[in-house]
Amino acid sequence: MKRKILLKALIAGSIISLSSIFPQNVSKTGTTAASFLEISVGANAVGMGGAFVSIANDATALYWNPGGISRAEKYEAVISHNEWLASTKFDFAGLVLPLGDFGTLGLSFTSLNMDDMKVRTVEMPGGTGEFFSAGDIAVGISYARNLTDRFSIGFTGKYIQQKIWHMSATAFALDIGTLFRTDLIGGLTIGASLLNFGTPMTLEGRDTRYFIRVDDTKLGSNERIPTNIEMDSWELPLIFQIGVSTNAINTEDYRLTRAADAIHPNNDFESVNVGGEFSFMGFISVRGGWQSLFLKDAEGGLSLGVGLNSRMLFSEAIVKFDYAYRDFGILKEVQVFSVALQF
Repeated sequence: MKRKILLKALIAGSIISLSSIFPQNVSKTGTTAASFLEISVGANAVGMGGAFVSIANDATALYWNPGGISRAEKYEAVISHNEWLASTKFDFAGLVLPLGDFGTLGLSFTSLNMDDMKVRTVEMPGGTGEFFSAGDIAVGISYARNLTDRFSIGFTGKYIQQKIWHMSATAFALDIGTLFRTDLIGGLTIGASLLNFGTPMTLEGRDTRYFIRVDDTKLGSNERIPTNIEMDSWELPLIFQIGVSTNAINTEDYRLTRAADAIHPNNDFESVNVGGEFSFMGFISVRGGWQSLFLKDAEGGLSLGVGLNSRMLFSEAIVKFDYAYRDFGILKEVQVFSVALQF
């Protein structure tokens, strides 16, 4: 009876949260820094439309919900590559280390980078002979543990850096995630995470320094008085997610998992991700989903994916290969590849 009451309360809270989707009329799009922290990680999760906060069953949980790594029974390493928009490249690497009763540790690295581009000016539109680049990184260390056989909690501390030419900005942030597993409705699992709670970012570097004339009426005034442009600070993209998942089918050979996440960011409207995964004998998985439901002016949203698991010869190690396709409408598609090793 208590479990049913708790479940109804959680569902009611989610409905109330989702009801706020429609009255909003200001999205705050473009008002935060480090937007690369919002890029979905891992072909497994992307293939399910990003509905992964309550599943979080592999090393990419380091991004989606750090509480999920507490359920890891083996060491796991994952590398994910994403040919992102506008010819940029997005990469993620994670390592999960279960340490028995102590809990579980995790390490993660995220990178967004681009090829060098010519420096162009009004006077020299063909290029000055110089080149510039831009890139972002985030390095995280995570800890999680099972507080009970049903409830897990995890934390990630992150160092974040953005660079463009001679300018850079840094920040520190904290992720918090929880998982609660029940015996209801095919093993219903409820997950929640708060991501990127941290310090603001301010660009600094030599490109803000230039020379001015202070006062023509003062003796000694000239065109070479050094000064600095004062740069504004920008908050990180704070994201709250709550999701549910359940197995519609769960037999020895077949498993069908359904999932839905509600996302509340500080820089956009609320939205919903939905997805599913059909697995045959734990060897091959087919995934599909839709990202950013109810999001105003969203581009695309359809996601599809496939995954293969293979046990290595003469070893208990398992290699996972995952691929995902995500439609971005007029921005075309994004393809994600992931390789993971459990040992």
